[in-house]
Order: sequence, then C-alpha cells, then structure tokens
Amino acid sequence: MTMKAVQFHKRKDVRVVSIPEPECQPGEVKIKPAFVGICGTDLHEYTSGPVLIPEKPHTITNTKIPVTLGHEFSGTVIDVGEGVHHLTKGQRVVVRPTIYDKTCCSCKGKAYHCCDNIGFIGLSGYGGGMAEYMTAPADHFYCIPDSISFDIGALVEPLAVAWHAVHLSPFKAGDTTVVVGGGPIGISIVQVLKLKGAKQIIVVEPVKNRQRLASEFGADKILDPGDSTNISESIRALTEDVGADVILDTAGVEKALNSIIPACRTHASIINIAVWEKRPQVDLNKLMYNEVNFTGAALYDEQAFVDVIQALASGELDPKRMITSKIEIDDVVDQGLEALIRDKEHHCKVLINVGAG
Repeated sequence: MTMKAVQFHKRKDVRVVSIPEPECQPGEVKIKPAFVGICGTDLHEYTSGPVLIPEKPHTITNTKIPVTLGHEFSGTVIDVGEGVHHLTKGQRVVVRPTIYDKTCCSCKGKAYHCCDNIGFIGLSGYGGGMAEYMTAPADHFYCIPDSISFDIGALVEPLAVAWHAVHLSPFKAGDTTVVVGGGPIGISIVQVLKLKGAKQIIVVEPVKNRQRLASEFGADKILDPGDSTNISESIRALTEDVGADVILDTAGVEKALNSIIPACRTHASIINIAVWEKRPQVDLNKLMYNEVNFTGAALYDEQAFVDVIQALASGELDPKRMITSKIEIDDVVDQGLEALIRDKEHHCKVLINVGAG
C-alpha cells in the first residue's frame, strides 16, 4: 500500500510523492492526520535548508533526507501497537513532536525540551503529519475532546510555544508587556498574555494584517517599526516613562532587539523565543546597568501542552482567526510555502487539509 506525503529533498525542493504506508510497531500508534500547520520552521527549511533536517542520520531516530514534513497536526488514532494502553482506536489527538534521548544532562534534569540531541517528528524523525498516515511512539500524542475541532487542534503546538514562554518569564497579572513580532507565535503570545491578565500589551510589527490580528486578539497598542517614531521612546511614553516589565521577542532581528532594550524598566526581563538566522550585536552594557534579564525560551514542556489543551477546551483560548487559509495536500508548495513568501501581508497560519474531509 502506498500513500501521499509531502517530503523535503533540498532547499526549494519540496515534493508531493507516493511512499509506502507505514505499519504500526510495538509502542507506537498509527495516525490519520486531519489538519497540519505550516510552521515558520518549515518555511525556513524550504528557503534556506536543510537546517534542522538532517543530511546524515539523526542521532536518535536515524532519519535523514528526504523527510516527510509536518510537526503541527491533529488527527485520529487508527491503530495501536503492542504495549500501548493510554490510547485507543478512534481517539482524536494532537502531536507533541519533540524527540529527546532521555540520557543527556538536560533530560536527566527533566528538561527534555532542551535535550542535547533534540529532534522533531516531521523534521528529523519518523514520518510527519503531511501524509495520509504516519506512525510514531505513542507518548507523543495527547487526546483532545470533541469541543476542540481538528483545525484548532493543529494550533496546539504553536500555542504551547507561547504558553511556555510566558510561563517561563516573570510575568504577573498587571504587568506591561511588549511582544516583538506579530507572526503566529507573536499572536499566540498576545492571546496568552491577555488570558493571564496583562495590564498593557504593546506589539511591535510592520505588517498591516498582522497588526490587525494582534489588535483583534487583545493588543492595546501597535507600534510600526517602519514609522519614523522611535520605538523605545514610544514605549516609554505609553508607560509614563517607567518602561516595560516583560518583553517577548519572536522576531529575531538585531535592529528590533536593540530598539526595545532602552524601553525596559529596571529589573525588566527580555524573553527570546526567536531562532536567529544571524548572530546579533547587542550592547550588553544597556542590559547590565538596569539589571535587565535576558532569557531564552526553548519550545515547550509537557505541562504547556496540557494547559493549552485545557484552555482551548474551556474556551479561554479561541485562536480560530489565526487560520488565514486552508489548502489541500497537492497545493502545499504553491498555495502554502510559496504563498507565505509572496503574500506574507495576508497570512498568519496556513493549514493543510490532509484527511479532515
């Protein structure tokens, strides 16, 4: 038996191909994906990769190019391997794609998401969600209730990134916050901050459609870095010259980072969620003199996944407006990857309908 799958071969070479349908092994489940999100990481691999996609066999999974893409997805369990007891056929699930070795110092300290040999379903291990069927170890999947639709289920992974970043930060209800970048992660962070009771949410973003989405999801003020206005001075003015309490950077742009450091209050925190393409030059004295903390937030832990699913089920989070397009698997390159490049102005999250009907 064969099936359709979207595979990465090299930069600018992503193909819809026919490959063997996988069989469920002991400890695994077989999933029929429903919706799959195109992540910024997928786009980066397409334009500049391979980066995370291994050219040599991955340390844990032994997977290498070509790989089936897709690490943000929902679906249905259609088969359960020997030894799997917490999932059954027919259950609706979402994937937590992080793969870890369980033996490095980070893993021994329970920080599995910081594993020295980190990998991802859909990038460096097993089959990804951009296929008619996929198999992976059962502990990567979490049940979702009927109240969470499959398209919303595909947003759990990026929302978990945001949830983890806010939880890792010293943010508390009543704080003034700045979100740098209004892409899917930035928009997700706005939602989490709003839910958690931020006093003021300021978003720095140049793209008009993303500015609109940020406002719709609860941002109190949008600052356009393309304007002549000084960003740090604007933030100071909005905070009665006190400065921001917590700044979350999803952009990974040197000019943007340096523009918001002077907007920090004494003892503020900057949380970096961005993956940087180029090493930035930063004036560390500006951090030192005001004792500003600079912290990295990597991916998410298991609790973030559980919390996001609960928040979606209860209606506390309602991210549906993030979905700006739904496409079919055959259109993944032209209407998905290429559309996100040429029409960034009009897109936030593009979903691929793999098997939702």
